[in-house]
Amino acid sequence: MVRWLSAKLGPTVASRHVARNLLRLLTSCYVGPTRQQFTVSSGESPPLCVGNVYQKRPILGDVVSGPVLSCLLHVAHLYGEPVLTYQYLPYISYLVAPGSTSGPSRLNSRKEAGLLAAVTLAQKIIVYLSDTTLMDILPRISHEVLLPVLSFLTSLVTGFPSGAQARTVLCMKTISLIALICLRIGQEMVQQHLSEPVATFFQIFSQLHELRHQDLKLESVGRSEGQLPKVAFSDGQLRLVDPTLLDELQKVFTLEMAYTIYVPFSCLLGDIIRKIVPNHELVGELAGLYLESMSPSNCSPASVEPAAPSTGPEWDPQGGGCPQDDGHSGTFGSVLVGNRIQIPDDSQPESPGPLGPISGVGGGDLGSQSEDNVLKRELPRSAHGLSGNWLAYWQYEIGVNQQDAHFHFHQIRLQSFPGHSGAVKCVVPLSSEDFFLSGSKDRTVRLWPLYNSGDGTSETASRLVYAQHRKSVFFVGQLEAPQCVVSCDGAVHVWDPFTGKTLRMVEPSDSRVPLTAVAVMPAPHTSITMASSDSTLRFVDCRKPGLQHEFRLSSGLNPGLVRSLAVSPSGRSVVAGFSSGFMVLLDTRTGLVLRGWPAHEGDILQIKAVEGSVLVSSSSDHSLTVWRELEQKPTHHYKSASDPIHTFDLYGSEVVTGTVANKIGVCSLLEPPSQATTKLSSENFRGTLASLALLPTKRHLLLGSDNGVIRLLA
Repeated sequence: MVRWLSAKLGPTVASRHVARNLLRLLTSCYVGPTRQQFTVSSGESPPLCVGNVYQKRPILGDVVSGPVLSCLLHVAHLYGEPVLTYQYLPYISYLVAPGSTSGPSRLNSRKEAGLLAAVTLAQKIIVYLSDTTLMDILPRISHEVLLPVLSFLTSLVTGFPSGAQARTVLCMKTISLIALICLRIGQEMVQQHLSEPVATFFQIFSQLHELRHQDLKLESVGRSEGQLPKVAFSDGQLRLVDPTLLDELQKVFTLEMAYTIYVPFSCLLGDIIRKIVPNHELVGELAGLYLESMSPSNCSPASVEPAAPSTGPEWDPQGGGCPQDDGHSGTFGSVLVGNRIQIPDDSQPESPGPLGPISGVGGGDLGSQSEDNVLKRELPRSAHGLSGNWLAYWQYEIGVNQQDAHFHFHQIRLQSFPGHSGAVKCVVPLSSEDFFLSGSKDRTVRLWPLYNSGDGTSETASRLVYAQHRKSVFFVGQLEAPQCVVSCDGAVHVWDPFTGKTLRMVEPSDSRVPLTAVAVMPAPHTSITMASSDSTLRFVDCRKPGLQHEFRLSSGLNPGLVRSLAVSPSGRSVVAGFSSGFMVLLDTRTGLVLRGWPAHEGDILQIKAVEGSVLVSSSSDHSLTVWRELEQKPTHHYKSASDPIHTFDLYGSEVVTGTVANKIGVCSLLEPPSQATTKLSSENFRGTLASLALLPTKRHLLLGSDNGVIRLLA
């Protein structure tokens, strides 16, 4: 359902309402200690066996978040790599950003879960980034993702609500993420861009090693209550230390964790580790101590080295530390097979240790090795991939505040819909905003798809052409309840938009009294309202034969022809606008005329009814007027300086207007009269504006031209 919606809604709505909420939901998948427990698979390999250097250790939260991540990646598949770099990566940076409060602070459970979600999502998107894009954003990943995560992970003053378990999980995920990036970019780029994150990660072992020798000093330091002590470290830095957190830190950064970090990174980086990690010797010693503790009779701390001489024997960590000659040189390449660090497996230790299978040298995948542990995957090319104007508009739109109630018209051309051979008299989007209808002077009605494609210059063909009309089509609408289309050329045609089959035709009883205006009732009603040239309003139920109601709009007066009809959103009233400028409000339940008044000095060109008993009318006298149904005076009155407003649509409490001079205006229904006007450029719109429709959810404009071409602009 979510995947289907992501394609149906289009890039801007899918990013604003689907992807954004999925990103928020991702954090919830990791909240609580239960979700942070490592999962155990029946097929799980013992530690220190052949495996991937960035192998992911799944936790229960990963299982819960699986469908969420799947949907997020589907959105990226649909709309391309910009979704990863312009929406997901900034959200990851937001999740891992330090709090606004200065000084040490304890994480809350939501922030803790956010860190886990951020690193998990980062692992996913790194795989799908192209080499060029990855190198372009690598400094951002380093400074906005890795370093903030490491600041929490290695903090001596910030505790985790779930204690050592949450910190351990975050540590394992961060190891996997950094190792994945190292494999993607190579040693030289690691030295250039990731020296600081890698060094920071290793530095925590030195800090804890020094603190073990300063326990007495920590206890003896005189300080006021609530004040954390400052400790001088060998690098000359004074750092705040919370003594109550030392136990948590020591449970996480154990000898096993030192081995987990040291072995894969020494293989990945080779001799470069000596340059970027000042304390590599200490961590190597700790890793050796871990091997010694696992197999005390065979291991030696000195045997764990990042790169052995090319002519000497190679260390076999799985064989208990005994040197052996495997016939290969002891370089980085000798242990790298594809994207895996190859470790010989002569023997296995009996206990997996508190971390379980070691990431980078152990098993632990859930049978999805080919899927989860791949270095790089290509994003499949989609017909809806963002580029050109679509990309520029999407980038702007996802940054707009969702609470902004104003319609902003930037005149960005998104798509063209050629096909009509005559002027486009009416344009109507379907309620789902994935298709729209257009009626033309060429006597056809066309159904068009509204799915994005191309870079703004592409042309889209119609999906269906209804060609049963004999005259120019001046009205098209959708009856939502029965899901059928109503169009009028003087006779009303009711037809199926899926097959194009005519369901019913309603012709005037007298050919000398043609239909001049039509409107459809809102759901759940199934009626059509028709006004004829004799000022009679007729109602037809599309499910039943014959007329439903018939009401006279004028008695004794001659207000002219009915030019426009509008039904209130509730369906309780209908307003008719006449060629004389007269307007009549009718109660659809009783047929009584509630009000009739001279609204304008010229022809009524268009009327719209809004929630709250509000009416909006435009006239050939260059005015646009806002009315309350039963109030005598207008609420607002706008005057067009040069041309009458012959077409308009509504967006919330605003009116978007169009004139034959190709000017688009935006004015408010609530505020004092003021109007912002934009002249359409000939590059974006050719011909004369004939009709206009607004897509309120997508915030796009459909503009019909007298040359038969429809343009989608934003």
